[in-house]
Amino acid sequence: MRPATLDVPLEQMGWASRKRIIDLDGLKIAYVEFPGAEPALLLVHGFTDTSRSFSLLVPHLTGRRLIIPDLRGHGASQAGEGCGIADFADDLAALVRRLRIDRPVLVGHSMGAMISIQIAARHPEIVGGLVLLAGTLKPDLGLDHPMVAGVKRLRDPISPTDPFYDWWHACRSGVPQAFLAAMARDASAMSAVRWRAILDEISTADLTGPARSVKIRAFIIAGAGDPLFGVVHQQALSGALANASLLWAQDCGHNPHWEDPAFVARTIANAFGASAE
Repeated sequence: MRPATLDVPLEQMGWASRKRIIDLDGLKIAYVEFPGAEPALLLVHGFTDTSRSFSLLVPHLTGRRLIIPDLRGHGASQAGEGCGIADFADDLAALVRRLRIDRPVLVGHSMGAMISIQIAARHPEIVGGLVLLAGTLKPDLGLDHPMVAGVKRLRDPISPTDPFYDWWHACRSGVPQAFLAAMARDASAMSAVRWRAILDEISTADLTGPARSVKIRAFIIAGAGDPLFGVVHQQALSGALANASLLWAQDCGHNPHWEDPAFVARTIANAFGASAE
């Protein structure tokens, strides 16, 4: 495998070739690693995404060690038996221990933010800090919610050009089309059955209790125009975490690390000492 580099712009077609595979007690998990200064950043993607979700952010974090996994059942990682928030959290805790990462800062997006909170609650000794992008404690996704209705309509094989992606991957102008197309291809590789199984878990999840037990420093980055987890969700999240700061990414929706990666990187740099260009 050729060494990972921080190309600008990062080549989307080559992302899969950067992945390494590690066996975590019989479950093979894929991840991308960029070498650099400690403490590392463990970047945790959201529902139906893969490690590629952070590829636009990587060039802005030059100099810091980055570990970017595909969650179980996503990308090149095996599915395993469970698909709940706790299952994902325990996988990543095992990854941190296996790679001997010293108290990484967890950077989680959407479902990845929920997973990061769960890791910090269940395994506080291995976490050095939290950055939560477009997160929530309790999604409260009813049957009439656009995401639930859209996922219910999906049929295999899912087309990367399915109109649902116009809503699911909606973001402000300027996000590279090659990146969005690659994200849609990655998501479409998951079966519709898997989409629905994970969504069922997300829809009923409530991280309020775990969040209240988290005492480490946390920074919440919320898109001012997020159609999924808006102001009420962000206020509840910041209220539950004992040591949290809430920052708004203006002109961003649900994906601030796609829409304004420089802002997200600067926030991480200011909070936890990562370099940002």
